[in-house]
Amino acid sequence: MNGLATGLIADIGATNTRLAIVQPGGAITHVRVFATDEYASLTDAIEAYLAAEHPRRRPTLGVLAVAAPVVGDRVTMTNHPWTFSVDAVRKHFNFSELRVVNDFVVNGLAVPHLTPSDRRQIGGGTPIKGAPVGLLGPGSGLGVSTIVPHGKEVISVQGEGGHVTMAAADDREAAVLELMRRRFDHVSAERFLSGPGLINLYNALCELSGEPAAPLTAAQITDAGIEDEYLRAREATAMFCAMLGTVAGNLALTVGALGGIYIAGGIVPKLGDTFAHSNFRARFEAKGRFTGFMASIPTYVIIHPEPALMGAAKLVEQ
Repeated sequence: MNGLATGLIADIGATNTRLAIVQPGGAITHVRVFATDEYASLTDAIEAYLAAEHPRRRPTLGVLAVAAPVVGDRVTMTNHPWTFSVDAVRKHFNFSELRVVNDFVVNGLAVPHLTPSDRRQIGGGTPIKGAPVGLLGPGSGLGVSTIVPHGKEVISVQGEGGHVTMAAADDREAAVLELMRRRFDHVSAERFLSGPGLINLYNALCELSGEPAAPLTAAQITDAGIEDEYLRAREATAMFCAMLGTVAGNLALTVGALGGIYIAGGIVPKLGDTFAHSNFRARFEAKGRFTGFMASIPTYVIIHPEPALMGAAKLVEQ
C-alpha cells in the first residue's frame, strides 16, 4: 500500500471491533473498541468511529482484518451476521485502496515484531531462525494461521484450522465429545476452544456429572474466584487448556513450526498463571514417538494488547 498515506485499520471480531488510524510513518493512533453487536453493519461501525474520532487527516487507505475466510469480494463473518462487499465498502469511504484479510493473517504479521515483553514463554524449547511459525487463538471463535519466512519478510498464510475435527486424548474428553456429537453434525476444535466453547465444555461436564449447570459466561467459568463454588468450571478451564495443547501440537507437527507456536486471542492472555501451570504444555508435547521433537518447539502467549492492529499497520506500510 502506501506508507506515506493515512490509513484506517480494523480488527473485526464477533464480539469486538477495534479501529485505529495509521499515520504517515506508521504510528497507530485513535484506537477505539466497539461492541460489534451495537451496529447493524460494518459500514455503520466505521462511520460511527470516524464521527467520534475526527482524525485530522481522513484515511485514504484501508486494511480490515475480519474473523472470516476471505475469498473474493463478498465476505461473511463466521460467528456474526455481518456480511459485506469489499468493493462497496471501498467506494463508500472513497478509499484509493482497501485490503480485507483474515484476522489471523494480520496477527501473524505482528509476530516477527513482538518484543520479549510482548510474549510469555510456556515451557521449554528454542526457536529455529527462519523456520515456520504457527499461530492460534481462542476468542469468539478459534483463529489459526501459519507464518512462513520469505527473504527479509514473512508471509502470513490464511487458514481455517479452528474447524478441524477435535480429537479426544483421554476418556473424560471422549465422553464430552460423544455428548457434543449428539448436538452438532461436526464437532470442531472451535466448539471447545473459544468463548462459546468454554460454555459448551462446562455444560457438558455438568451433564456428565449429573449436576445442574449454572448460567455462567465464559469469563465467569475461567474466573479463579468462583472455582471453589463451581467445580465443573474449574474442570472446564483445565480441559480447555489441555485441549488447546492438543490442537497446538497438531498445528506444530502439520506445518513444521520449529520457529514456535504463538497463542493469541482474548481468552488465554487473561488466564495468566492458570494457563502456565495447566496441562497445556504437557499435552502439546505428548505426541508419542515425537515427544522429544515437540519438546524442542517453544510455545508463547502473546500479551501485547493489540497484535492484530500492529499487523494491519504493517500492511499499510507495505
